[in-house]
Amino acid sequence: MFDYINNFLNTIFTAYSELSILPHTLILIGMIMIPLLIIVAYYTYAERKIIASMQVRLGPNVVGPKGLMQPLADGVKLFFKEIVIPTDSNKFLFLLAPVITFTVAFAAWAVIPFDSVMVLSDINAGLLYVLAMTSLGIYGIIIAGWASNSKYALLGAMRSASLIIAYEIAMGFALVGVIMVSGSLNLGDIINGQKGSIFNWYWVPLFPLFVIYFISGVAETNRAPFDVAEGESELVAGFHVEYSGMGFAVFFIAEYANMILISALTAILFFGGWLSPFSVSSLGVFEINNFTNNILLFLINDGIHWFIIKTFFFMFCFIWFRATFPRYRYDQIMRLGWKILIPITIIWIFVEMIFIYFKLGPWFI
Repeated sequence: MFDYINNFLNTIFTAYSELSILPHTLILIGMIMIPLLIIVAYYTYAERKIIASMQVRLGPNVVGPKGLMQPLADGVKLFFKEIVIPTDSNKFLFLLAPVITFTVAFAAWAVIPFDSVMVLSDINAGLLYVLAMTSLGIYGIIIAGWASNSKYALLGAMRSASLIIAYEIAMGFALVGVIMVSGSLNLGDIINGQKGSIFNWYWVPLFPLFVIYFISGVAETNRAPFDVAEGESELVAGFHVEYSGMGFAVFFIAEYANMILISALTAILFFGGWLSPFSVSSLGVFEINNFTNNILLFLINDGIHWFIIKTFFFMFCFIWFRATFPRYRYDQIMRLGWKILIPITIIWIFVEMIFIYFKLGPWFI
C-alpha cells in the first residue's frame, strides 16, 4: 500500500517528462496553482469560522451546507463587480499594481519542495529566490498607493514599505542562521539536513531565529497585529482603498497566498518540511502484509502529508493572532523591528558562529 501511494505521487511529477519543456512546465504550474487557489478560497472560510467560534458566533452558515459555498459566492460577486478607476489616477499603474502583487506571490512557489520529488524547480539558490520574490511584493503595494491618487492609499503604502524594510532585515538574518547550519541555499538540502528525530529539526538550535522569522513573516504579510497599512480606523482600507471588483480580489488572493507561503517556509526551514517527527525503527516492526499496518506505516513515514500538517498549523497561527492581539501602533511596530528583533538575530548569529567553530552541541557537528 505504502509503495503504491509513493509510486503514484512520484509518477504525477514525472509522467510528462517526454513532453517538450513548455507543456511540461505549464502542467506542473497548473498542478500547483489550482490547489493553491482552492486553499486560498477556503482559508478565508476557515478564518471566518474559527474567529466566529472564538467569539461564540456562527460565522458563514447560509450559502451551502455549513456555509461551505461562501468563498465561491464571494468570488463570483467580486468577479462581476465594476472596476472603478479613480479620477486623475494613473490608469496603467493602477491596473498593473495588483498584477505585480499576484504574480510575485505565486512565483515564489516555484521552488517550494512538497516532497522529495515534488518540486517545480529544484535550484541551488532556492532560498535566495524566495527571499527575492517576497521582497518584490512591496513594489505592487507602493505602485497601488501612488497610482490611486488618494492620500489614504499613499499613507498606507508608505507604512507598508517602511514596515517591510524593517522586518525584511530581521527575516534575512534569521535565514542566515539556517544557511549557516545547513550549509546550503537549496530548500531540499535544508530539509534533508534535518533528518533524524524531532530534535534534529532546526527549531531546536535556532529557536530565537524561528520566533523572529515567523513574527517577521506575519508583519510582512500586513496581518494583525501588524496591519497598520490597512488600519480601518485611520486609513479606511489602506493602499487598496480605491480598488473594487477583481482588483481588490487579486490583492486579497495575493495576501492569503503569501500567508500560506510563510507558513510553508516556516515548516521547511525549522520543522523538517515533509520529514516525519516519528522514527519508524523506534515504533517497532510492522507486518508487510497487514493492510492496517501498511496504512500506519505510510502515515508515520516521511511524506507530503507531514508538510501539509505543519503548514496548516502555522496557517492557523495567523488566524489565532488576528483573533487575539490588538493592532500595534506604528511607532511600536518600528521599535520592535529595529530595536529588538534585528539585534537579537545578530547576537544569535554570533552565538551560532561560536557553536559551529568549536563544534559544540549535536546539531553543529
